[in-house]
Amino acid sequence: MKAMFPLVRRSCQALYTRRLRQRTANGPLPRHIGLIMDGNRRWARQMGLAELGVGHRYGAERALKVLGWCESLGIRHVTVFVCSTENLARREKAEVALLMRTIEEMVTTHLARPGSPWRVRIAGTLEALPTTTARALATAVESTAGRTDGPHITLAIGYGGRQELVDAVRNLLSEQAATGAGLTGIAERLTVDDITRNLYTAGQPDPDLIIRTSGEQRMSNFLLWQSAHAELRFCEANWPAFGEIDFLRALRSYGTGLMHCDA
Repeated sequence: MKAMFPLVRRSCQALYTRRLRQRTANGPLPRHIGLIMDGNRRWARQMGLAELGVGHRYGAERALKVLGWCESLGIRHVTVFVCSTENLARREKAEVALLMRTIEEMVTTHLARPGSPWRVRIAGTLEALPTTTARALATAVESTAGRTDGPHITLAIGYGGRQELVDAVRNLLSEQAATGAGLTGIAERLTVDDITRNLYTAGQPDPDLIIRTSGEQRMSNFLLWQSAHAELRFCEANWPAFGEIDFLRALRSYGTGLMHCDA
């Protein structure tokens, strides 16, 4: 009898997943999802892995699965928080090196490969990254630039939301100064759109839904400007364990919230 329990559980999960897919496929769906992929190291610790940084490899595999789910549902914009500038400074060199190799493999072997539909964009500072990683990312951006009809993935790497705002204001001031405008004139004419078009994500819609895993309930300096009107979804699962049911529940919650707003 006990041997039947796992089979029954899997059957129930499969049925529940199909029902969730049907419900979410009928919408409404977000145009743009932001993902804070937290908990790779915690998951590795729970699994008893000796090298916690290996969790990043499992996290990359999970990211590819989630992108597949997004593609199947027609969600055309995804931004993933890969690592912050603080992560690069705080973590041990060996772990950072493993993370960078994982990123290089992910963009080269999967996202930028022929036949992949994804157009790759970058949010962050490539100068803060190892040369090989920066080169792989720049190549992926260039080689996928022609995929204008496909879904877009933005990799937030070496990224910080506050620094993004600083850079946006700096670019705006430099642009206006080049026309001979004074500070008083710039201040009088400054609009929200002026800031938006100087962000790393310029030209993309703001995220409608942001999902964070690992149970942490904070934004951690991610898309501070762009997330002003986004729905936030916090999931207890660590990122490598983030399943399709977790994903579909987040979409269901988003759709339910929109319907209540429209009621």
